[in-house]
Amino acid sequence: MSVAREYDAPGGIPGDTAGTPGRPHIPSPARAPVQPTASDAVSEVIRWAAFGCAVVPVVLLMCGLPLGGALGAGAGLAAVTAASRALLRHSERTAARLDADGASPHRGRHGRTGIGAHRGGRRV
Repeated sequence: MSVAREYDAPGGIPGDTAGTPGRPHIPSPARAPVQPTASDAVSEVIRWAAFGCAVVPVVLLMCGLPLGGALGAGAGLAAVTAASRALLRHSERTAARLDADGASPHRGRHGRTGIGAHRGGRRV
């Protein structure tokens, strides 16, 4: 009398303990990859920049730069990071405002469309 082992069952896989014997394992449906929002991306960039502001002075000290020079470099990086953060947040707000207003793109210097004699064509 032979006894069916787990992987002998229909749909079974050797070493697979996810399903019950005799029933195939049905994987869950694939999820669509989640795209990070612009705010998440900006936050991540700022986090990495802050990390760099902390690491650079430490590395400079390890390389033999005086304490004042390392702290100056860290302060400079922190200033650049703060300015970049302000500019990124400003551009996010501007983009959100334009999306909410549904504004049309800028049409040019005089705001007219089309071409023709009314646009200052050559007069005969």
